Amino acid sequence: MKSINPYLNFPGNTEEAFNFYKKIFGGDFIGDIFRFRDTPEAEKMSGEDKEKIMHIALKMGKSNMLMATDALESMGFNVSFGNNFYISIDADSISEADQLFKDLADGGKILVEIGHQFWADYFGSLEDKFSVRWMINFSENS
Repeated sequence: MKSINPYLNFPGNTEEAFNFYKKIFGGDFIGDIFRFRDTPEAEKMSGEDKEKIMHIALKMGKSNMLMATDALESMGFNVSFGNNFYISIDADSISEADQLFKDLADGGKILVEIGHQFWADYFGSLEDKFSVRWMINFSENS
């Protein structure tokens, strides 16, 4: 397996979420940011929906990316965030883990405070202000 790239669905605030993530992780958006106005179905959409994100990808690290779309109700989608999905990040250091955790937790909810855990790793989990759940991990042994 070359990589795992999470794909997220948002209820209309993908652009806000990805600008937030870009600020934290750095990197660049990969390729074009496609909006629904760029699709063959655009003529059937409201002006507001045309400006929503159809596809966006953010480079993360050396070979990974985070991707997303606005899953529009007008197209029959109903986004319901649950507790069954996390994005797991293995940090290069404790200081990087602490910074990522702090930044992602801004406006969100801490689920497990970051720190040394009984299994010997440095770990924490949180739900960010967009209801996306994250696990931040650092292991001396990897």
